Amino acid sequence: MQCKILKQLRLSKHWSQEQLAEMSGLSVRTIQRIESGQNASLESMKCLAAALDVTIETLQQETLKMNKHDDNWQRLPVFLKLWFILNFLQPQPKRGTAVRVEWLCHGTGFWFCALGFWFEAALVGGLLMLASAYLFSLLKWQGDKYGIWYDVPID
Repeated sequence: MQCKILKQLRLSKHWSQEQLAEMSGLSVRTIQRIESGQNASLESMKCLAAALDVTIETLQQETLKMNKHDDNWQRLPVFLKLWFILNFLQPQPKRGTAVRVEWLCHGTGFWFCALGFWFEAALVGGLLMLASAYLFSLLKWQGDKYGIWYDVPID
């Protein structure tokens, strides 16, 4: 059986491979092998599902889908829920969107700052764009910390 989201689930709980191995009763090498894309036995899948408190079907999903009833989302403070929803105008925040907006803000910010040598207003706009980029960096960090992204790729 293919376990497609093991690393994503492990990271959402802020566990190391060693911690997951200890919790599941499997070896660290087995965890590494499964996370690298190799097939897992049914027994390994059962141990991992029990340790992660998910079903075997969840382990076989392509990506981790979190809904508003998910524990990670429920544990977020209200201001962080608003921060993610307002920044993306969607109830399902995606890390890829944050990365693209951050790069766009950095790129335009640096470009406008360069134009600031000739036009003072461009410098102000550039600094505002750079500040926005750093706010999106903070948003990404918080999303990673709380494990709320819907599209975190599996390495």
